[in-house]
Amino acid sequence: MTAKKSTIHHEEAQINSENLIGDFKALMADAEDLIKATASHEDGPLSAIRSKALDTLNNAKESLSSVEGTLTEKAKVVAEGADEFVHRNPWEAVGVAAGLGLLIGLFIRRR
Repeated sequence: MTAKKSTIHHEEAQINSENLIGDFKALMADAEDLIKATASHEDGPLSAIRSKALDTLNNAKESLSSVEGTLTEKAKVVAEGADEFVHRNPWEAVGVAAGLGLLIGLFIRRR
């Protein structure tokens, strides 16, 4: 039973992490657009802030790509674990899938 809960927890964490990464990428793109829109203002303080923001964005992109690589590796490990579980316990996997299908069907029917 703990293997099932662990697998479900990892899948939820993966989905939440992917959503967070997607939101962060969108935020970085918006910030870059804002910085580019202010490029015509070459005033001292604004130029310094723009330069600092570009440096921060570049550092964030590097960090995000390393986190994304780590997340991909973890997702592969979780997928391999789920695959091994299904191969070791095929009838339990069928039962879990049928139960989830039933629950999803009930929730959809209530709408």
